[in-house]
Amino acid sequence: MATTNDLKNGMTLNLDGQLWNVVEFQHVKPGKGGAFVRTKLKNVLSGKVVDKTFNAGVKVDVANVDKREMQYLYREGEDFVFMDLTDYDQPRVPAAVVGGAADYLLEEQTATIAFNEGTPLYVELPAAVELVITQTDPGLQGDRSTGGTKPATLETGATIQVPLFITTGEKIKVDTRSGTYLGRA
Repeated sequence: MATTNDLKNGMTLNLDGQLWNVVEFQHVKPGKGGAFVRTKLKNVLSGKVVDKTFNAGVKVDVANVDKREMQYLYREGEDFVFMDLTDYDQPRVPAAVVGGAADYLLEEQTATIAFNEGTPLYVELPAAVELVITQTDPGLQGDRSTGGTKPATLETGATIQVPLFITTGEKIKVDTRSGTYLGRA
């Protein structure tokens, strides 16, 4: 248990049986009346963002979230198998928990996985990863000056938009949060 005065960005709260991450918070002391804390909370499982206001000093339940660095091993059916690098434990993480991160996940790549009481909550990848393009059409000669883009398939199977000068077999950097091309690796 903590009070609203102890809130920090990234803290995970257990409100009404659901887990919420504090995205931002602000202590407000109006000229009239009691102080309060205005927060923006993001649901850990659904990703829904809500605004919630607490009276100052109110007790809130802080969830115990354990973030561990793990290495992705392989996919087995609908589950992704990771290995904890400290104790070599191999938990299975459902595809629904991995979500969009699966588009940028290669075998032997490390990721941060958050657990709450042994249940995986979400998978965090590095901000950018380096991937090889397995297929893309050649750019047309006259198109280079327009700054256009074309679709390219990555080694993970995901498709992103890349500049026209990129060719098949090149290694590029991809932003894992937005799925955009960042540059050549």
